Amino acid sequence: MGSGDPVVLVHGSGGGLHSWATVADQLAQDYELWLPARRGYGPSDVPPGIKSFTDEVADLLAVIEAARESSGQPVHLVGASYGATLSLHTAAADPRDLRSLAIFEAPLFAAGAETVPMLDRYRAAFERGDAPAMAAALNEVTRVPAEIVAAFAAAAGDRTPDPVEAQRSALGWLHDLEALAEDSTDIARWASITVPTLLMQGADTWEPMPTTMNALAATIPQARRIIWPGQSHFATMTAPTLVAETLRQFFAEVST
Repeated sequence: MGSGDPVVLVHGSGGGLHSWATVADQLAQDYELWLPARRGYGPSDVPPGIKSFTDEVADLLAVIEAARESSGQPVHLVGASYGATLSLHTAAADPRDLRSLAIFEAPLFAAGAETVPMLDRYRAAFERGDAPAMAAALNEVTRVPAEIVAAFAAAAGDRTPDPVEAQRSALGWLHDLEALAEDSTDIARWASITVPTLLMQGADTWEPMPTTMNALAATIPQARRIIWPGQSHFATMTAPTLVAETLRQFFAEVST
């Protein structure tokens, strides 16, 4: 959607194709926005086996290449949450078509061997269709505080999610957890990233995200950083105008 220099927006876990839609709407008059649905999230195909970041980096590089060829310009790559982790992997693997990298709260703490038991519990709950047990396993991975989980439950009330979308989200989470379980918590590896980088986060996001972002900022010393007061891990939904304007300013700065 839109026209101008290309921007690829990579969604996180659970949200799917339209996670960036509100932000994209506000950028579309100045940029060409590409919003891929990662593998495992409809309408993209389901991975044939265990998913890895290697698979998703290849997918994302194909999207970036298409965006570069379409516009003739290098790409601004933007990722949120799991999508931010994937964007880090991609920028480290092959930055040739990238003009910049912007990431929002990559959950780099949620990876490796310690996530395997959570993946196993989630897979078992998924296979028996046990939504509460799936949610409990995910809360262990994301470490969302109990009071926030309760607030979301209260806000939802008696509403039931669309069953098709719920199944897509649940399946996507399963494959994301597979990739996370095979990944590493080693933040030092991101020191190889040399493209202009913006780190975005909410001041109210719970630990260990602040500590993780501090470590990432120290690892990519040339990265710019912004911390939004009053925002949390849901800023792309709760403050899309703030996110869009932050990105617009960053893109302008790195394009001059």
